[in-house]
Amino acid sequence: MTRTKAVAWAGGASYLLVVGLLVGGAPRASGTVHGVGALLAVSLLAGVVRQMPLLTLAMALFGSTAVVVGPPSSGHESLAASYQGQFLSYLAVDLVLGFIVATCVKRASIVAVAVSVTVQFLVIGVFAHGDGLAVNEVIALLASAASCMAGLLSRERREHAVALRAQEVAEAVTAERLRIARELHDMVAHSIGIIAIQAGVGSRVIQTQPAEAREALRAIEATSRDTLSGLRRTLVSLRQADRGATTPEQSPLAPSPGLADVERLAAATAGAGVRVDLRRSEEQRPVPADIDLSAYRIVQEALTNVVRHAGTGHCRVAIDYGDEELSVEVVDDGRGATGNGPAHGFGIIGMRERVGLLGGRLSAGPRPGGGFRVAARLPLPAPIGVPVEAR
Repeated sequence: MTRTKAVAWAGGASYLLVVGLLVGGAPRASGTVHGVGALLAVSLLAGVVRQMPLLTLAMALFGSTAVVVGPPSSGHESLAASYQGQFLSYLAVDLVLGFIVATCVKRASIVAVAVSVTVQFLVIGVFAHGDGLAVNEVIALLASAASCMAGLLSRERREHAVALRAQEVAEAVTAERLRIARELHDMVAHSIGIIAIQAGVGSRVIQTQPAEAREALRAIEATSRDTLSGLRRTLVSLRQADRGATTPEQSPLAPSPGLADVERLAAATAGAGVRVDLRRSEEQRPVPADIDLSAYRIVQEALTNVVRHAGTGHCRVAIDYGDEELSVEVVDDGRGATGNGPAHGFGIIGMRERVGLLGGRLSAGPRPGGGFRVAARLPLPAPIGVPVEAR
């Protein structure tokens, strides 16, 4: 930072030196030469304008005014060359003014515009000839207005870009919150439902059937441990994402569940009193991780609704690996949708969000013959090496 300031001040000193040379070293040069020199010399203030823009404007006004006022007029110089020299000299000031309007706060920009326009009008009004006064004043005003407009456009473009970035960040945060909410809901709701049922069974038979009560307690313990492990993985993942990197000392995270874990899910559901008839298509193949996880969560949430709301002891789960899509279906013959059923919770909403993010389709509702049906179709990417047919 110190080096940057030293370079900036060196540029400011060089600018004043160049202005002095223009005024005193070439007094007989035309106004056009002096104007071009002042315009080129303002580039030396590039380092100062980033740190002290108002001071830079004052230096540019001083230098340009000295170039316009200082050299004695040559008798052979035309009025056009004199006017051109004034315009070019103050054009350097307008460049600095545009930068101030684009980067500084509103109050500082207003002060800078007022001071710059006032100085230019006074100097041009004193040193311009009568027949060229109005023309020079109008040209100076138009040049200042153009620089201000360019600065305002640059400011608006920058503020718009900042607003877009802020909106993108907010949308990303909202999407991440929804993803975490879905994960926690799917993870906890199923386990809490099973724990509640097993606890009720245990409390009813603890006096008459101690062995069955012990089995219920074991199921509660196993389900609780699985849920705690899943919550721990989620929290560790969030903390690592917050730090932005993982350390070698951290233990690797367990893989996310997928369709390969549906059997274990069915066994846990059977422990809660609902037997699951699981059917898979003969041709099974790996699917992308996001589709695999979403399909598992859909089955998990559908089984949770069966355990909590269906009032039945049996349901069917069908998983079909098609050529273009993965189909998942959960059907029961229970009560269907009731006032406290699955249609009134967040489970169905979470399923629709998962399926929608993957570009799939979900249907969930009562069956005509009784019961409830959840069916999801998730599109699969084309296998590598298989040409895609033109449509």
